[in-house]
Amino acid sequence: MKGITDEPQYSVGLLEGGTALCDVIDNHIYEQTLCEKNAFFVADLGVLMRQHVRWRTHMAQIRPYYAVRCNSSPAVIEVLAALGTGFICTNKSELELVQSHGIPSEDIIYSGVCKQVSQIKYAAKNGIDLLVCDNEAELRKISRCHPNAKLLLQVSTEASGQNDEMSMTFGCSLKDCRHLLEKAKEFGVQVVGVRSHISSACEDDQVYVHAISDARCVFDMGEEIGFDMKILDIGGGFSGSTTQLELINKAVMSIVDLYFPPSTGVSIIAEQGSFFVSSAFTLAVNIISKEAVARDRQDQAHDDPSPNDEPEFQYHMNEGVYGSFASKLSETMITAPSVYRQNPSLDAPVFSSSLWGPSGDDLDQVVEHCLLPELNIGDWLTFTQAGAYSMGQPLCAATDSPPPPVYYVISSRDWFEMQDIGVTHEATLKNFSLVPYFLNSCHTVAGLSVPA
Repeated sequence: MKGITDEPQYSVGLLEGGTALCDVIDNHIYEQTLCEKNAFFVADLGVLMRQHVRWRTHMAQIRPYYAVRCNSSPAVIEVLAALGTGFICTNKSELELVQSHGIPSEDIIYSGVCKQVSQIKYAAKNGIDLLVCDNEAELRKISRCHPNAKLLLQVSTEASGQNDEMSMTFGCSLKDCRHLLEKAKEFGVQVVGVRSHISSACEDDQVYVHAISDARCVFDMGEEIGFDMKILDIGGGFSGSTTQLELINKAVMSIVDLYFPPSTGVSIIAEQGSFFVSSAFTLAVNIISKEAVARDRQDQAHDDPSPNDEPEFQYHMNEGVYGSFASKLSETMITAPSVYRQNPSLDAPVFSSSLWGPSGDDLDQVVEHCLLPELNIGDWLTFTQAGAYSMGQPLCAATDSPPPPVYYVISSRDWFEMQDIGVTHEATLKNFSLVPYFLNSCHTVAGLSVPA
Protein backbone atom coordinates (compact mmCIF):
# COMPACT_ATOMS: atom_id res chain seq x y z
CA MET A 1 0.00 0.00 0.00
CA LYS A 2 1.25 3.45 -0.86
CA GLY A 3 3.10 5.21 1.92
CA ILE A 4 4.03 2.26 4.13
CA THR A 5 7.45 2.88 5.64
CA ASP A 6 10.18 0.27 5.87
CA GLU A 7 10.66 0.49 9.64
CA PRO A 8 7.58 2.08 11.21
CA GLN A 9 7.48 2.74 14.92
CA TYR A 10 3.73 2.17 15.13
CA SER A 11 0.90 0.96 12.95
CA VAL A 12 -2.32 2.80 12.23
CA GLY A 13 -5.45 0.89 11.30
CA LEU A 14 -7.04 2.34 8.17
CA LEU A 15 -10.82 2.13 8.49
CA GLU A 16 -12.37 1.54 5.09
CA GLY A 17 -15.89 0.88 3.87
CA GLY A 18 -18.42 0.90 6.68
CA THR A 19 -15.95 0.20 9.49
CA ALA A 20 -16.46 2.63 12.36
CA LEU A 21 -14.63 3.45 15.58
CA CYS A 22 -17.18 1.48 17.61
CA ASP A 23 -16.33 -1.61 15.57
CA VAL A 24 -12.67 -1.27 16.53
CA ILE A 25 -13.60 -0.95 20.21
CA ASP A 26 -15.87 -4.02 19.90
CA ASN A 27 -13.04 -6.06 18.41
CA HIS A 28 -10.50 -5.17 21.07
CA ILE A 29 -12.99 -5.79 23.88
CA TYR A 30 -13.64 -9.21 22.35
CA GLU A 31 -9.90 -9.90 22.23
CA GLN A 32 -9.33 -8.78 25.81
CA THR A 33 -12.33 -10.72 27.09
CA LEU A 34 -10.60 -13.88 25.86
CA CYS A 35 -7.35 -13.12 27.70
CA GLU A 36 -6.35 -10.68 30.46
CA LYS A 37 -9.17 -8.11 30.27
CA ASN A 38 -6.68 -5.22 30.30
CA ALA A 39 -7.79 -1.63 29.77
CA PHE A 40 -6.90 -0.02 26.44
CA PHE A 41 -7.26 3.18 24.41
CA VAL A 42 -8.48 3.59 20.85
CA ALA A 43 -7.23 6.82 19.25
CA ASP A 44 -8.85 8.30 16.15
CA LEU A 45 -6.09 10.37 14.56
CA GLY A 46 -8.57 11.92 12.16
CA VAL A 47 -9.93 13.97 15.08
CA LEU A 48 -6.59 15.80 15.28
CA MET A 49 -6.89 16.82 11.66
CA ARG A 50 -10.51 17.89 12.05
CA GLN A 51 -9.70 19.97 15.13
CA HIS A 52 -6.83 21.58 13.25
CA VAL A 53 -9.19 22.51 10.42
CA ARG A 54 -11.67 23.96 12.92
CA TRP A 55 -8.93 26.07 14.47
CA ARG A 56 -7.73 27.37 11.12
CA THR A 57 -11.33 28.15 10.15
CA HIS A 58 -12.12 30.21 13.24
CA MET A 59 -8.69 31.47 14.35
CA ALA A 60 -6.75 31.70 11.09
CA GLN A 61 -4.45 34.53 12.23
CA ILE A 62 -3.28 32.69 15.35
CA ARG A 63 -0.82 29.80 15.10
CA PRO A 64 -1.55 26.88 17.46
CA TYR A 65 1.12 25.49 19.78
CA TYR A 66 0.43 22.09 21.30
CA ALA A 67 1.01 21.52 25.05
CA VAL A 68 2.92 18.23 25.05
CA ARG A 69 2.21 17.48 28.72
CA CYS A 70 -1.47 17.04 27.84
CA ASN A 71 -0.79 13.88 25.81
CA SER A 72 2.66 12.84 24.66
CA SER A 73 1.66 9.90 22.47
CA PRO A 74 4.18 9.74 19.61
CA ALA A 75 1.51 9.53 16.92
CA VAL A 76 -0.14 12.68 18.27
CA ILE A 77 3.17 14.56 18.12
CA GLU A 78 3.85 13.37 14.60
CA VAL A 79 0.41 14.25 13.20
CA LEU A 80 0.34 17.70 14.81
CA ALA A 81 3.86 18.42 13.57
CA ALA A 82 2.78 17.44 10.06
CA LEU A 83 -0.16 19.84 10.37
CA GLY A 84 2.20 22.69 11.22
CA THR A 85 1.65 23.28 14.92
CA GLY A 86 4.36 24.45 17.28
CA PHE A 87 5.02 22.76 20.63
CA ILE A 88 5.05 23.84 24.28
CA CYS A 89 7.33 21.69 26.47
CA THR A 90 7.68 21.80 30.24
CA ASN A 91 10.73 19.56 30.81
CA LYS A 92 13.68 17.85 29.18
CA SER A 93 11.87 14.61 28.35
CA GLU A 94 9.23 16.53 26.41
CA LEU A 95 11.93 18.53 24.62
CA GLU A 96 13.69 15.29 23.65
CA LEU A 97 10.45 13.70 22.46
CA VAL A 98 9.55 16.63 20.24
CA GLN A 99 13.06 16.94 18.83
CA SER A 100 13.12 13.21 18.07
CA HIS A 101 10.32 13.91 15.59
CA GLY A 102 12.45 16.46 13.77
CA ILE A 103 10.62 19.55 15.04
CA PRO A 104 12.75 22.66 14.35
CA SER A 105 14.00 24.33 17.53
CA GLU A 106 12.35 27.62 16.52
CA ASP A 107 8.95 25.86 16.76
CA ILE A 108 9.53 24.82 20.39
CA ILE A 109 8.86 26.87 23.52
CA TYR A 110 10.34 25.70 26.83
CA SER A 111 7.67 26.83 29.29
CA GLY A 112 8.51 25.22 32.63
CA VAL A 113 7.96 27.79 35.37
CA CYS A 114 10.73 26.40 37.63
CA LYS A 115 13.42 25.03 35.35
CA GLN A 116 16.34 22.88 36.45
CA VAL A 117 19.74 24.34 35.59
CA SER A 118 20.68 21.15 33.75
CA GLN A 119 17.55 21.41 31.61
CA ILE A 120 18.20 25.06 30.78
CA LYS A 121 21.68 24.01 29.66
CA TYR A 122 20.13 21.24 27.56
CA ALA A 123 17.90 23.78 25.85
CA ALA A 124 20.91 26.02 25.18
CA LYS A 125 22.97 23.14 23.76
CA ASN A 126 20.14 22.10 21.44
CA GLY A 127 19.30 25.55 20.13
CA ILE A 128 15.96 25.86 21.93
CA ASP A 129 16.01 29.58 22.57
CA LEU A 130 12.37 30.46 23.34
CA LEU A 131 11.91 30.21 27.10
CA VAL A 132 9.17 31.43 29.44
CA CYS A 133 10.10 33.44 32.54
CA ASP A 134 8.06 35.18 35.25
CA ASN A 135 10.43 36.02 38.12
CA GLU A 136 13.90 37.37 38.82
CA ALA A 137 15.33 34.13 40.25
CA GLU A 138 14.45 32.30 37.03
CA LEU A 139 15.84 35.20 35.01
CA ARG A 140 19.20 34.92 36.79
CA LYS A 141 19.41 31.18 36.10
CA ILE A 142 18.63 31.69 32.43
CA SER A 143 21.15 34.52 32.06
CA ARG A 144 23.92 32.27 33.44
CA CYS A 145 23.02 29.04 31.64
CA HIS A 146 21.47 30.23 28.38
CA PRO A 147 22.70 33.73 27.50
CA ASN A 148 21.26 33.45 23.97
CA ALA A 149 17.75 32.76 25.25
CA LYS A 150 14.81 34.71 23.91
CA LEU A 151 12.28 35.18 26.67
CA LEU A 152 8.53 35.35 26.73
CA LEU A 153 7.55 37.23 29.87
CA GLN A 154 4.67 35.35 31.50
CA VAL A 155 2.02 37.75 32.78
CA SER A 156 -0.77 36.75 35.15
CA THR A 157 -4.36 37.30 34.05
CA GLU A 158 -7.64 37.90 35.79
CA ALA A 159 -9.58 34.86 37.00
CA SER A 160 -12.11 33.91 34.37
CA GLY A 161 -14.90 33.46 36.86
CA GLN A 162 -15.96 31.83 40.09
CA ASN A 163 -15.11 28.39 38.78
CA ASP A 164 -11.42 29.36 38.79
CA GLU A 165 -11.21 30.20 42.47
CA MET A 166 -9.17 27.04 43.08
CA SER A 167 -6.80 27.70 40.20
CA MET A 168 -3.20 28.62 40.90
CA THR A 169 -1.98 31.97 39.64
CA PHE A 170 1.07 31.94 37.38
CA GLY A 171 2.97 34.85 35.93
CA CYS A 172 4.18 38.18 37.16
CA SER A 173 1.79 41.05 37.78
CA LEU A 174 1.63 43.93 35.36
CA LYS A 175 3.27 46.26 37.88
CA ASP A 176 6.27 43.89 38.26
CA CYS A 177 6.92 43.63 34.52
CA ARG A 178 9.01 46.77 34.23
CA HIS A 179 11.35 45.57 36.98
CA LEU A 180 11.86 42.22 35.21
CA LEU A 181 12.38 43.90 31.86
CA GLU A 182 15.00 46.21 33.36
CA LYS A 183 16.74 43.24 35.02
CA ALA A 184 16.73 41.32 31.74
CA LYS A 185 18.39 44.30 30.08
CA GLU A 186 20.95 44.46 32.90
CA PHE A 187 21.70 40.71 32.57
CA GLY A 188 21.95 40.92 28.77
CA VAL A 189 19.03 38.58 28.07
CA GLN A 190 16.63 39.26 25.21
CA VAL A 191 12.90 39.56 25.85
CA VAL A 192 10.95 39.01 22.64
CA GLY A 193 7.35 38.79 23.74
CA VAL A 194 4.61 38.08 26.26
CA ARG A 195 2.82 34.93 27.32
CA SER A 196 -0.56 35.11 29.08
CA HIS A 197 -1.53 32.37 31.50
CA ILE A 198 -5.21 31.49 31.13
CA SER A 199 -6.78 28.56 32.94
CA SER A 200 -8.23 25.60 31.09
CA ALA A 201 -11.65 25.76 29.40
CA CYS A 202 -12.02 29.51 29.90
CA GLU A 203 -15.52 30.55 28.85
CA ASP A 204 -15.13 34.29 29.48
CA ASP A 205 -13.95 36.01 26.31
CA GLN A 206 -13.19 39.18 28.29
CA VAL A 207 -10.29 37.39 29.99
CA TYR A 208 -8.55 37.24 26.61
CA VAL A 209 -9.39 40.88 25.91
CA HIS A 210 -7.82 42.00 29.21
CA ALA A 211 -4.80 39.74 28.66
CA ILE A 212 -4.13 41.24 25.22
CA SER A 213 -4.55 44.78 26.59
CA ASP A 214 -2.04 44.01 29.35
CA ALA A 215 0.32 42.50 26.78
CA ARG A 216 0.24 45.75 24.81
CA CYS A 217 1.36 47.60 27.95
CA VAL A 218 4.24 45.15 28.44
CA PHE A 219 5.21 45.43 24.77
CA ASP A 220 5.36 49.22 25.18
CA MET A 221 7.55 48.87 28.29
CA GLY A 222 9.87 46.43 26.55
CA GLU A 223 10.24 48.52 23.42
CA GLU A 224 10.92 51.59 25.55
CA ILE A 225 13.74 49.72 27.30
CA GLY A 226 15.13 48.58 23.96
CA PHE A 227 13.76 45.08 23.31
CA ASP A 228 12.42 43.93 19.95
CA MET A 229 9.04 42.47 20.99
CA LYS A 230 7.67 40.20 18.26
CA ILE A 231 5.69 37.31 19.85
CA LEU A 232 2.31 37.43 21.59
CA ASP A 233 1.12 34.18 23.19
CA ILE A 234 -2.51 34.62 24.24
CA GLY A 235 -2.37 31.40 26.29
CA GLY A 236 -4.72 28.44 26.45
CA GLY A 237 -8.18 27.76 27.85
CA PHE A 238 -9.71 26.43 24.63
CA SER A 239 -12.28 23.72 25.32
CA GLY A 240 -12.80 22.64 21.73
CA SER A 241 -16.35 23.81 21.20
CA THR A 242 -17.17 25.74 18.06
CA THR A 243 -19.29 28.16 20.12
CA GLN A 244 -16.31 29.04 22.31
CA LEU A 245 -14.02 29.51 19.31
CA GLU A 246 -16.51 31.81 17.60
CA LEU A 247 -17.01 33.83 20.79
CA ILE A 248 -13.30 34.21 21.47
CA ASN A 249 -12.50 34.97 17.84
CA LYS A 250 -15.06 37.78 17.76
CA ALA A 251 -13.68 39.36 20.92
CA VAL A 252 -9.98 38.66 20.40
CA MET A 253 -9.46 39.57 16.77
CA SER A 254 -10.93 43.05 17.16
CA ILE A 255 -8.59 43.85 20.07
CA VAL A 256 -5.65 42.22 18.24
CA ASP A 257 -6.29 44.37 15.18
CA LEU A 258 -6.35 47.41 17.44
CA TYR A 259 -3.21 46.72 19.49
CA PHE A 260 -1.21 44.36 17.23
CA PRO A 261 -2.11 45.10 13.59
CA PRO A 262 -0.19 43.25 10.85
CA SER A 263 2.00 46.32 10.36
CA THR A 264 3.66 45.64 13.75
CA GLY A 265 5.04 42.31 12.51
CA VAL A 266 4.01 40.58 15.76
CA SER A 267 3.44 36.82 15.54
CA ILE A 268 0.37 35.72 17.49
CA ILE A 269 0.18 32.21 18.92
CA ALA A 270 -2.09 30.28 21.29
CA GLU A 271 -1.74 27.08 23.29
CA GLN A 272 -3.93 24.01 22.84
CA GLY A 273 -3.87 20.71 24.66
CA SER A 274 -7.27 19.18 25.37
CA PHE A 275 -8.61 21.01 22.32
CA PHE A 276 -6.74 18.62 20.03
CA VAL A 277 -6.67 15.32 21.89
CA SER A 278 -9.53 15.00 24.36
CA SER A 279 -12.16 13.73 21.93
CA ALA A 280 -9.64 11.71 19.89
CA PHE A 281 -9.19 9.01 22.56
CA THR A 282 -11.66 6.50 23.98
CA LEU A 283 -10.71 4.42 27.04
CA ALA A 284 -12.18 0.95 27.67
CA VAL A 285 -11.94 -0.42 31.22
CA ASN A 286 -13.02 -3.64 32.87
CA ILE A 287 -15.02 -4.12 36.08
CA ILE A 288 -12.87 -6.10 38.53
CA SER A 289 -14.92 -5.82 41.74
CA LYS A 290 -18.52 -5.13 42.74
CA GLU A 291 -20.20 -4.32 46.02
CA ALA A 292 -23.74 -3.34 47.00
CA VAL A 293 -23.67 -0.64 49.66
CA ALA A 294 -26.46 0.92 51.70
CA ARG A 295 -27.58 4.27 50.37
CA ASP A 296 -27.15 7.29 52.60
CA ARG A 297 -30.67 8.24 53.58
CA GLN A 298 -29.49 11.77 54.34
CA ASP A 299 -28.51 12.14 50.71
CA GLN A 300 -31.99 11.75 49.24
CA ALA A 301 -31.76 15.29 47.82
CA HIS A 302 -29.13 14.15 45.33
CA ASP A 303 -29.58 15.74 41.91
CA ASP A 304 -30.05 12.36 40.22
CA PRO A 305 -31.36 9.88 42.77
CA SER A 306 -31.86 6.29 41.73
CA PRO A 307 -35.37 5.88 40.38
CA ASN A 308 -35.84 2.83 42.59
CA ASP A 309 -35.19 1.94 46.20
CA GLU A 310 -32.42 -0.55 45.55
CA PRO A 311 -28.93 -0.37 47.13
CA GLU A 312 -26.21 1.67 45.52
CA PHE A 313 -23.53 -0.24 43.66
CA GLN A 314 -19.83 0.42 44.08
CA TYR A 315 -17.66 -0.82 41.23
CA HIS A 316 -13.89 -1.05 40.98
CA MET A 317 -12.23 -0.81 37.55
CA ASN A 318 -8.77 -1.81 36.37
CA GLU A 319 -7.84 1.88 35.86
CA GLY A 320 -8.09 4.70 38.40
CA VAL A 321 -6.84 8.14 39.39
CA TYR A 322 -3.29 6.85 39.80
CA GLY A 323 -3.30 5.84 36.15
CA SER A 324 -5.46 6.87 33.21
CA PHE A 325 -7.80 9.05 35.32
CA ALA A 326 -5.01 11.12 36.87
CA SER A 327 -6.76 14.33 35.81
CA LYS A 328 -9.33 13.65 38.56
CA LEU A 329 -6.65 14.54 41.12
CA SER A 330 -6.67 18.10 39.75
CA GLU A 331 -10.43 18.39 40.23
CA THR A 332 -11.26 17.59 36.60
CA MET A 333 -14.75 16.13 36.26
CA ILE A 334 -14.80 12.67 34.71
CA THR A 335 -17.96 12.18 32.66
CA ALA A 336 -20.07 9.09 33.17
CA PRO A 337 -19.13 6.16 30.92
CA SER A 338 -21.16 4.04 28.55
CA VAL A 339 -21.80 0.39 29.31
CA TYR A 340 -20.53 -1.99 26.64
CA ARG A 341 -23.02 -4.74 25.93
CA GLN A 342 -23.55 -6.59 22.66
CA ASN A 343 -27.31 -6.87 23.18
CA PRO A 344 -28.31 -3.97 25.43
CA SER A 345 -31.78 -3.87 26.92
CA LEU A 346 -33.35 -0.46 26.50
CA ASP A 347 -35.68 -0.94 29.46
CA ALA A 348 -33.10 -2.33 31.91
CA PRO A 349 -33.40 -0.68 35.35
CA VAL A 350 -30.62 1.66 36.41
CA PHE A 351 -29.09 2.10 39.84
CA SER A 352 -27.11 4.74 41.66
CA SER A 353 -23.47 3.77 41.16
CA SER A 354 -19.95 4.97 41.95
CA LEU A 355 -16.78 4.02 40.06
CA TRP A 356 -13.40 3.45 41.69
CA GLY A 357 -9.89 2.50 40.62
CA PRO A 358 -8.09 -0.69 41.66
CA SER A 359 -5.91 0.68 44.48
CA GLY A 360 -8.44 0.61 47.34
CA ASP A 361 -7.34 4.14 48.24
CA ASP A 362 -10.04 6.57 49.41
CA LEU A 363 -8.78 9.07 46.84
CA ASP A 364 -9.14 6.59 44.00
CA GLN A 365 -12.74 7.53 43.19
CA VAL A 366 -13.21 8.18 39.48
CA VAL A 367 -16.94 8.96 39.29
CA GLU A 368 -18.80 9.82 42.50
CA HIS A 369 -22.30 9.24 41.20
CA CYS A 370 -23.89 8.01 37.99
CA LEU A 371 -26.85 5.88 36.94
CA LEU A 372 -25.96 2.52 35.42
CA PRO A 373 -27.65 -0.82 34.88
CA GLU A 374 -26.42 -3.47 37.27
CA LEU A 375 -22.96 -4.61 36.14
CA ASN A 376 -21.07 -7.83 36.72
CA ILE A 377 -17.39 -8.50 37.20
CA GLY A 378 -15.86 -8.73 33.73
CA ASP A 379 -18.20 -6.17 32.16
CA TRP A 380 -16.73 -3.28 30.18
CA LEU A 381 -17.20 0.48 30.35
CA THR A 382 -16.05 3.01 27.75
CA PHE A 383 -15.07 6.60 28.49
CA THR A 384 -15.06 9.10 25.64
CA GLN A 385 -13.18 12.43 25.85
CA ALA A 386 -10.29 10.43 27.37
CA GLY A 387 -7.29 11.93 25.56
CA ALA A 388 -6.17 14.66 27.96
CA TYR A 389 -3.79 13.98 30.87
CA SER A 390 -4.42 10.23 30.75
CA MET A 391 -1.31 8.77 29.12
CA GLY A 392 1.39 8.96 31.80
CA GLN A 393 3.03 6.27 33.88
CA PRO A 394 1.14 5.03 37.00
CA LEU A 395 1.46 7.50 39.90
CA CYS A 396 1.83 4.90 42.64
CA ALA A 397 2.99 1.35 43.18
CA ALA A 398 -0.49 0.09 44.02
CA THR A 399 -0.68 -1.46 40.59
CA ASP A 400 2.05 -3.29 38.68
CA SER A 401 0.18 -2.97 35.40
CA PRO A 402 1.80 -1.01 32.56
CA PRO A 403 -0.12 1.91 31.02
CA PRO A 404 -2.95 0.74 28.75
CA PRO A 405 -1.92 0.19 25.13
CA VAL A 406 -3.12 2.56 22.43
CA TYR A 407 -4.62 1.33 19.16
CA TYR A 408 -4.34 4.05 16.52
CA VAL A 409 -6.86 4.27 13.69
CA ILE A 410 -7.89 6.72 10.99
CA SER A 411 -10.75 6.58 8.51
CA SER A 412 -9.91 6.50 4.82
CA ARG A 413 -11.90 9.72 4.40
CA ASP A 414 -9.82 11.54 7.02
CA TRP A 415 -6.61 10.13 5.57
CA PHE A 416 -7.45 11.41 2.09
CA GLU A 417 -8.32 14.83 3.56
CA MET A 418 -4.94 14.92 5.29
CA GLN A 419 -3.26 14.18 1.97
CA ASP A 420 -5.28 16.96 0.34
CA ILE A 421 -3.79 19.47 2.80
CA GLY A 422 -0.27 18.20 2.17
CA VAL A 423 0.25 15.61 4.91
CA THR A 424 1.91 12.52 3.41
CA HIS A 425 3.91 9.55 4.63
CA GLU A 426 6.93 10.34 2.54
CA ALA A 427 7.31 13.92 3.75
CA THR A 428 5.99 14.06 7.28
CA LEU A 429 4.62 10.80 8.71
CA LYS A 430 7.71 8.65 8.36
CA ASN A 431 6.97 6.53 11.45
CA PHE A 432 3.50 5.50 10.32
CA SER A 433 2.52 2.16 8.85
CA LEU A 434 -1.04 2.19 7.51
CA VAL A 435 -2.61 -1.25 7.88
CA PRO A 436 -6.08 -1.93 6.43
CA TYR A 437 -8.38 -2.80 9.32
CA PHE A 438 -10.57 -5.82 8.59
CA LEU A 439 -13.64 -6.93 10.48
CA ASN A 440 -15.14 -10.40 10.35
CA SER A 441 -17.40 -12.60 12.38
CA CYS A 442 -14.50 -13.84 14.47
CA HIS A 443 -13.58 -10.30 15.56
CA THR A 444 -10.06 -10.58 14.18
CA VAL A 445 -8.15 -7.34 13.86
CA ALA A 446 -5.25 -6.01 11.88
CA GLY A 447 -2.72 -3.59 13.26
CA LEU A 448 -0.47 -3.43 16.28
CA SER A 449 -0.89 -1.74 19.63
CA VAL A 450 1.83 0.50 20.98
CA PRO A 451 2.45 1.72 24.53
CA ALA A 452 1.42 5.28 25.31
